[in-house]
Amino acid sequence: MSYKENNNIMKVSILSKLEALQERYKEIELLLSDANVIANQKYFKILSREYVQLNDIITHFSAWQELQKNIATVKLLIADPEVSEIADEELKDLLKKNESIEHQIQLLLLPKDSEDEYPCFIEIRAGTGGNEAAIFVGDLFRMYSRYAEERSWNVDILNVSEGEQGGYKEIIAKINGNGAYGRLKFESGGHRVQRVPETESQGRIHTSACTVAVIPELPEADLPEINMSDLKIDTFRSSGAGGQHVNTTDSAIRVTHIPTGIVVECQDERSQHKNKAKAIKVLSNRIYAIEKAKRQAQKASQRRNLLGSGDRSDRIRTYNFPQSRVTDHRINLTIYQLDEIMNGRLDNIIKPILQEHKADQLFEYEQ
Repeated sequence: MSYKENNNIMKVSILSKLEALQERYKEIELLLSDANVIANQKYFKILSREYVQLNDIITHFSAWQELQKNIATVKLLIADPEVSEIADEELKDLLKKNESIEHQIQLLLLPKDSEDEYPCFIEIRAGTGGNEAAIFVGDLFRMYSRYAEERSWNVDILNVSEGEQGGYKEIIAKINGNGAYGRLKFESGGHRVQRVPETESQGRIHTSACTVAVIPELPEADLPEINMSDLKIDTFRSSGAGGQHVNTTDSAIRVTHIPTGIVVECQDERSQHKNKAKAIKVLSNRIYAIEKAKRQAQKASQRRNLLGSGDRSDRIRTYNFPQSRVTDHRINLTIYQLDEIMNGRLDNIIKPILQEHKADQLFEYEQ
């Protein structure tokens, strides 16, 4: 490939943005060495955070600027018959590096979802399939718990409703860890399992389903205000996992948000007041998630949206046990590593989904 065939120049709009960010980076660098700024710890921390956030993109941009100088120098050498052949080969290598670094810069410029860094709530519910669906809810919860363990995240169970033959009709947990929502947000939707249930005497393959909802845990200041008069609060006796006061105290709480009909139960704490506070917090985050989904639906284009409609009935993934196959229907990905996936090696699916999401963002950014 001749340099003439690949001599793209970075868009002026992108270049202007990068130059502005570079100036800001230098400005922060000076401010961070100012004694008055250092004395103001709150302001110093804010600037330090911004400096760290800019560091990666400015490092890439500086490398790109140096590369442009090298490309210009080599182009001049091509006119010299004695070194033109060598110069042409070197230019090809430089242009490949240029293409790669420009792609990296574009990715770094993509807007970041501030919610990605938050912890999250994960809600898993049995759908069609009866007892087998409840058993699969238990399998999925174990899968997410092992994934969380690999990433040194803590998992706190907030509420469970146990299945008659194992697993859970419903389980709600909080995953405490920086970046938990960003890694798991694409897990929301319908999950389908195809296998022979333990209760099946004829050896027939059954198809069952459950739904997963992943909701970011927002800071208190960002949560929507809830009018307490809109809430119906009931108490009941704890049962199942986490309910250590079974038949002892009415410590479990059920909160119903009358305007939306959303119901949240919490029974993991011995204190009724703590369960009430946790239930209301989950409720607030769930209301926020519903409002956000509505806003996204209004802005959605006709193009494919990796997050789907936000409806839990969206079938996003199938787990086929006889074939040891997992298929993610949104990105047409099929891998034959079912055992690894169920044991928490979820990055085998999560990474390709995140890459596809970035590709979608990049497509929109370039339009």
